[in-house]
Amino acid sequence: MGIIVVSTDRGLAGGLNSNIFKNVLLLAREWQGKGATVSLCVLGNKGLAFFRRLGMPILGGTGGLGDRPHIKDLIGTVKVMLDAYREGKLDRVFLVNAQFVNTMTQKPVALQLLPAQTVAQEGDPLPEHWDYIYEPDAAAILEGLLTRYVESQVYQGAVETVASEMAARMVAMKSASDNAGNIIGELQLVYNKARQAAITKELAEIVGGAAAV
Repeated sequence: MGIIVVSTDRGLAGGLNSNIFKNVLLLAREWQGKGATVSLCVLGNKGLAFFRRLGMPILGGTGGLGDRPHIKDLIGTVKVMLDAYREGKLDRVFLVNAQFVNTMTQKPVALQLLPAQTVAQEGDPLPEHWDYIYEPDAAAILEGLLTRYVESQVYQGAVETVASEMAARMVAMKSASDNAGNIIGELQLVYNKARQAAITKELAEIVGGAAAV
């Protein structure tokens, strides 16, 4: 099975990347336990560096997507996974990325891209079957639609990860600024105490010297 991982290019985003990587490792371990071989396709410099250190097989990868990723930058990497799926080297393809919930909350999510899953709800009426004539044939149309579907889902994952990165970095920088302010306040208190002790010592020495005279 294959996993497309969307990470960030830069750090200082709190636990965003580590949560994504943890989700990927849990998913990989689950399928390895079923006897499957796991291959990765990684978007983002942080993900490439992390999984290369682990020695996991990476079929494709790209970095430097920037703050405004474009779908043309993702097509080549996604095509590697699609070709492997068509050739039967992969039986499933998952997408793992950060989902932007709000400014304070970003969570890793895993979505099965291939084979595509239906979203019919329990109790929905069965769809009627019509015999259409397709040009080109239905298989070619379906393959094109599935390709565009996978590309759009990966692009959405990349955009949501960028939004999550911005929010996580903002929260991380605010926490760092607050912590720095607290440390400065504590050090200022220590400095004032040391300064007051030095002044008191000097006054005591002056008074003692005057009394001796």
